[in-house]
Formats: sequence, structure tokens, C-alpha cells
Amino acid sequence: MNLAEMVHQLTAGFPREERFNLALQMRRTALSVPSNLAEGAGQNGSKELLQFVGFASGSLAELETQLELAVRLKYVRPDADAVEQVSRVGKLLVGLRNALKNREA
Repeated sequence: MNLAEMVHQLTAGFPREERFNLALQMRRTALSVPSNLAEGAGQNGSKELLQFVGFASGSLAELETQLELAVRLKYVRPDADAVEQVSRVGKLLVGLRNALKNREA
């Protein structure tokens, strides 16, 4: 949720012509990460949650790509908190995925 909030605030400063393009896509992708985790947690078991962790990881990879483009276009500083937060969330998702796989084994 912190990452989604960061991205929302970060994209508010994008140029007007990007508000309905890159900014909107980044907001949707960032929101997809915690939404997939919430949906997976609401399912019946670890196997289903593991599937939604995979979806969240895919959304995070999309967001990482979009952030890289925003950096290249100079809409975002390379040292922005959101850039580092993507890496942190990625590590958390890998840890969660590994824990769920170990639980099933």
C-alpha cells in the first residue's frame, strides 16, 4: 500500500500530457500489487495465495518498467523513494513466495 501511495503522489507531478497515459497506467499497476495480495489472502489456502503472489510480482515488474521509463523521460529522479520501494517490495514478494512454497512442501 505504501508503494501505491508513493506512486500516486509521484505521478501527480507528471506533465499534463502524461496524466492519462503513463501516470494512469503506473497508478493502476501500483494498485494492482496490494490488490492481488488481498485477493489471494481472501482465497481458501496457500496454493491460491501463491498464485496471486505471482500476479502481484508480475504487476511489480510492470511498474518497475514504467518507473524506468519515467526516469528516462526525466519525470522521476533515479533516486526517488518509489524506485527503491519497488526493490524492497520485490524482495518481500520473493520471501513470501518462498515461505508459501516451503509450507506446501
